[in-house]
Amino acid sequence: MGFFDRIAGKQPAPAAGDAGSAPPAGHAEPSVSGVAPRLIAARERLDAKDLAGATAIYEEVLAVAGDRADVLVTISGDLGSTGNIPQIVELVAPRYDARRHGPATGINLIQAYLAMRDPDAARHVLDILFTLEKPELQERLNGFSNAIAELIQHGDLQGIPAAASFSGGQRDDGAPRQVGIALVTISRPIWSYGLESFPEVLPKKEGKLRRVAFAQLALPGAYGDVAAAMRQPEDELGRLSRGIPLWLAETFYFSPLYSSVAALGCVHEPDGSRRTVIFPAEWTVENLKKLVETTADGLDYVFTGTLKREGENFVLDLRVWEVRKFRERKQITARWSAATADAELTKLHEFVRAFMEWAPYPAGAGIPYSVPPSPSAWIDALAALLGLFLVEKNLLPKEQLPNLSHVFDAFAPHAFSPPSSSLAWIMLRSRAASLGLQPSLAEVLLSSHPAVARARSLIAS
Repeated sequence: MGFFDRIAGKQPAPAAGDAGSAPPAGHAEPSVSGVAPRLIAARERLDAKDLAGATAIYEEVLAVAGDRADVLVTISGDLGSTGNIPQIVELVAPRYDARRHGPATGINLIQAYLAMRDPDAARHVLDILFTLEKPELQERLNGFSNAIAELIQHGDLQGIPAAASFSGGQRDDGAPRQVGIALVTISRPIWSYGLESFPEVLPKKEGKLRRVAFAQLALPGAYGDVAAAMRQPEDELGRLSRGIPLWLAETFYFSPLYSSVAALGCVHEPDGSRRTVIFPAEWTVENLKKLVETTADGLDYVFTGTLKREGENFVLDLRVWEVRKFRERKQITARWSAATADAELTKLHEFVRAFMEWAPYPAGAGIPYSVPPSPSAWIDALAALLGLFLVEKNLLPKEQLPNLSHVFDAFAPHAFSPPSSSLAWIMLRSRAASLGLQPSLAEVLLSSHPAVARARSLIAS
């Protein structure tokens, strides 16, 4: 999973554990007027257990000096040494680039992810640090690699206290927590999480790529009480609002021209509970700017949109934004009913690919990509995989998952081809079974692709 990028709100959550290895704030280079004193002031707020005050200062500093290596390493170090682990991920991770900012901040991030028991994110940063090819770091990076392996194998780590992503209903000063909205950025196909040891599955992303994000669809007017709707199990509109961006982001992952992410919302309630977001209004330009600012390497294009139900029909309006000037380049409308869903969604998919000049990888670069024979079943499967993934990451209560029987029933006839469908079926069954949510199923025929056979064997073991 990608780093958790915040689009609005803040969730202050002090937690145990030390993720810091950086010098104190006073060591920041004062090459930008006022930065070092502000970092010192923020550290004083942290020592006084005023996390909200420190965070406000950090946001001011990052707005003007967020690309400075010394600023990032100081903020991550001070947050870690005072036990505020989740804030390292929220504030620093989205801005970190190893080649620009060096390894120190990356090491702080790895320790933060280990404390938060997130081996996927820790491994992602570790792999980036290995590419720097710094011999003096080799022993330490090998140690992190062993720690990640231990965490994956045993689910825990000796010597690194666990830090919860969010906790409690009050801050240390007794004030109620503020509701926070965070973005989970999915940076590769959702079914591929858990298959990282299979290098033949996904193509390698190399060279200069166009960067595109697909934002969760807004659902204007769909619910009289949006807050109440977010506490209910996901319905069809909710699945589509997340599943369609996941499908489009996955499509563009399988093009050598693009690097893609799906940006999906989670809300953190004052009582500490977490759940998926319903966006009642379409994203504004200001929202897009915040998304771009907190996405590693920035973005070139963003897709936003709204989804509405009109009688028995669904109406989707997509907007394609060019980030350089924050101007709308194209508006795309699709309409379908239950009977026409697959045909109309296929047309939409073809139009988006043509408009964006999408091209596939050559044969042999990962598994072959093809449009799913039933886009509606595929979208439902992707949304179900996302929900199961978020439950595993403690970002969604298990009771908010809908009954998955209809997802399995609709997807089963299409699990054989292409290979990605078989891999998605395997991961869907595995994740549902691990949470005790897998319905009673007959065996289905799967692709004969070698990666599918390996995945089936891995999951079975």
